[in-house]
Amino acid sequence: MKIKYILCYPILASILLLACSAPRMVNLDPITIVENSKGALVYRGSYTQTTDIINTRLDLSFDWDSAYVIGKATILAKPYFYPSDQLVLNANGFRLNSVSLVNGDDMKPLRYTYNGKLLTISLDKIYTRDQKYTIFIDYVAMPNKLKVGEDIASAGDRGIYFINRDGKDKGKPRQIWTQGETECNSNWFPTINGSQEKMTQELNITVPNEFVSLSNGTLEFSSMNGDGTRTDSWRQEQPHSTYLTMLAVGDFVITRDTWRDKEVSYYTEPAYASTAKLVFGKTPEMMEFFSNKLGIEYPWDKYSQIVVRDFVSGAMENTTASVFFEGLNMSEGQYLDENYEDIIAHELFHHWFGNLVTAESWANLPLNESFATYGEYLWDEYKYGRDQADLKGFEDMSVYISNKRKPEPDVIRFDYSDREQMFDEISYHKGGRILHMLRKTVGDEAFFESLKLYLNRHTYKTAEIHELRLAFEEITGMDLNWFFNQWFLASGHPVLSIQNSYDPLKREINVNIRQNQNLSETPLYRIPMAIDIYTGTKVERKEIILERQNQSFIFPSLSPPDLVNVDAEKYILAEKNEVKNMQEYIFQYQNAPLFMDRIEAIMKLKDMKEEAAARKVMVSAFKDKNWFVRHTALSVIENLSDDERKAVHQTLQDLATKDKVSQVRAAAVEKLGKYYRMTDNREVFDQTAKDKSPIVIRATTAVKK
Repeated sequence: MKIKYILCYPILASILLLACSAPRMVNLDPITIVENSKGALVYRGSYTQTTDIINTRLDLSFDWDSAYVIGKATILAKPYFYPSDQLVLNANGFRLNSVSLVNGDDMKPLRYTYNGKLLTISLDKIYTRDQKYTIFIDYVAMPNKLKVGEDIASAGDRGIYFINRDGKDKGKPRQIWTQGETECNSNWFPTINGSQEKMTQELNITVPNEFVSLSNGTLEFSSMNGDGTRTDSWRQEQPHSTYLTMLAVGDFVITRDTWRDKEVSYYTEPAYASTAKLVFGKTPEMMEFFSNKLGIEYPWDKYSQIVVRDFVSGAMENTTASVFFEGLNMSEGQYLDENYEDIIAHELFHHWFGNLVTAESWANLPLNESFATYGEYLWDEYKYGRDQADLKGFEDMSVYISNKRKPEPDVIRFDYSDREQMFDEISYHKGGRILHMLRKTVGDEAFFESLKLYLNRHTYKTAEIHELRLAFEEITGMDLNWFFNQWFLASGHPVLSIQNSYDPLKREINVNIRQNQNLSETPLYRIPMAIDIYTGTKVERKEIILERQNQSFIFPSLSPPDLVNVDAEKYILAEKNEVKNMQEYIFQYQNAPLFMDRIEAIMKLKDMKEEAAARKVMVSAFKDKNWFVRHTALSVIENLSDDERKAVHQTLQDLATKDKVSQVRAAAVEKLGKYYRMTDNREVFDQTAKDKSPIVIRATTAVKK
């Protein structure tokens, strides 16, 4: 699942004011969560498996007026290990008509008890783990009658939603869609909650003839019922977790695509069918890239993506049928400002990490969400280069660092008060950055070979964090307990003070690094890293391991260095306080190779704008290859002298009309309107007023007032 965080991350808000006008996720009803008291004995382990659901068949129709699901469930199951004479199912707020044992063509009524949430069925005998049985349940699910705070935690937990069911809102289509994560699917069909339960499934969905349906797997056939309805039969033969079961119904146009020999399709409202391929058209390329990168071909029968109204999250990775919030209903202009490729890549990567191999408990959720977040980085790296990927990594780190919580939870945590707490910046953003550090620690080849082993070993099964570690240790031959213990199984992050000095008598460089995090709450970290030493035209890399609270590293050097670049690969998730002067930051911007080198230097020089040399470098960054660096550098305009402003006027006009990124064009328009009122920009503004980008048009309208 992708929780769409506000686009303007707190640490970047002052830089991206205009970019904040892009679409955002809708606000949901708040969930009240009581924090664990200090010292409370809470352990949220994996759910005990007493029954194994092998297959679920659902025959479904809908009462739109009442928002009822009229269902018949046929469940093939067996005891998980120990013999059992009962089946316990989650079924929240149902009206039960009958519960029977299926024996060939016969139905044998069974005794059961039901408390409104748990359905306990007494079987006809004791079954062993080698004996299967089939249960038939005739029921009505009533999700809109579930009471917030009593039956469900929030209105976002109903599981199935009837949108504009009476058709009175002329600006909104009638739709039905589901959202199962975490444990909401039991609000519309009887099942076993939790990520640990995997099954195959068949859904026979009866809908009005004018609507289309979507579910997991493939559409086997459709049957016309002669009463204005049609029944679509969907089947998925590969097992997946019960929370990943989905359906959607509505007036959608299906735009068809292919990857290799598999169907790829995009379900959109008719008004947005013309831009469906613009928005989703990179999906086959993503499938090819992820398949090749992981060494495991996309493992499901098809892949569909659907955009619905009033969705309760950013998106959801239901197996073979991801659901997206209405922000992906886009015009060509809106696509220029925010294309949501990160969400599309995120949900697709889940089809390996989360769907093929699923976290066995909510405590292990980062095995799903950290990987999906890192899938966004991998896609950007492949498609747009490391600069753009490192911007993604920078944003993820900023989201995590800026959300300070006391106490901060572990990444893999067994003491959450509510499982929804797991869906946070730690499971997503921090976890994604930890995976990047793991990649840098073991190297690219070992990283992807380890992922391949992990996926192959646990295909269509569940896993926990230790099984990921064991896969890495088997491939690399290394003991990686230290890495997993300090990053995945602990809280916090390093807080580093870094400074260097040169001793001309000894001809030595001394690099001192101190770990300042609270060691009573946070580990003393072991951090392998590189230090690049620049002297003239020469750069020399030194590999070190930081493992003490206060540690110095001595390097011989015949002359004073121009720059000592600690964490040269810029991959460490840490707060860093580094002592450098203006000339060192200027040298870093002009000579160090990475996006993170340049943005770090520009953001420091931004605080030195009273210095002419710093302003000069920031002006040169107007032409940086990365749009975010260009955007950040534009803040120097307010500190330029009259002569300096005149010198960059043409450059600013070019940025406003020609830059490839709409956020930069809009920022340049805003600067022209604010700081060049006495100059003639009418021709530029006439041109930007016709820009395809909504945020550029809004910026132009604002400066013309």
